[in-house]
Amino acid sequence: MDWFYLILAGVLEIVWATGLKYTDGFSKLLPSIGTIAALIVSFLFLAQALRTLPIGTGYAIWTGIGTVGTAIVGIMLFGESREFTRLVCIAMIILGIIGLKLATPSSV
Repeated sequence: MDWFYLILAGVLEIVWATGLKYTDGFSKLLPSIGTIAALIVSFLFLAQALRTLPIGTGYAIWTGIGTVGTAIVGIMLFGESREFTRLVCIAMIILGIIGLKLATPSSV
């Protein structure tokens, strides 16, 4: 369950990070409420996952999922750069996430 919580926390990080774009500096009520709610729930799932996972691994994977996901959302929704070098860097983050998962014993 710890990995499930961590992945869910990462997905919610994508939601709240993307939500920041829609809050207009927290001046729009509904996007602000949704963003803050996603942030809180993301932290709760991260905390749950870190009960059993190493902090360095859990935090790095959580931020990695959020970074990659938010970059992809930026490309898809906001027309951000699809430059080859940027995509290679995103792929390297994904490889780092996979590497950390594989390097973490499942019985931690």
